[in-house]
Amino acid sequence: MKRLLILALLISLAFPKATNEELIKDIKQSLMAPCCWSGTVYDHGHSKVESEIEEFVEQGKSKDQIMKYFANVYGERILAIPVARGFNLFAWIVPVIIAGIGIFILIMFIRSPKSKEPKIISQNDGVLYSDEIEKELAEMD
Repeated sequence: MKRLLILALLISLAFPKATNEELIKDIKQSLMAPCCWSGTVYDHGHSKVESEIEEFVEQGKSKDQIMKYFANVYGERILAIPVARGFNLFAWIVPVIIAGIGIFILIMFIRSPKSKEPKIISQNDGVLYSDEIEKELAEMD
């Protein structure tokens, strides 16, 4: 019984650490590195922001609280995924509209009737052997 209790205590201590590490990784992937704005904190490895994130998670703050803190300090530019409100809503809506227009144009192109090549009707205008030429051309088609 004593061993079972110790095992349960060890397992319960191990799981919060794993969720904290997952939360830290998730937040690092959700924030842009403020030094050059070319990648996420997770990809870039910005030590100052990483240490702040780890400190906030250890204090028990939620992801939303941490994200709002960094958005207040650096502006919405630090968010890797723009918030869908105001002007940022275009970043979510415009690609869908463009894809819809593209699909519509593609469907209209596919459904458009194929025009047949017009048949050339020649008239006998005094060319020698025109009957034989027309016969051979007809055989080629």
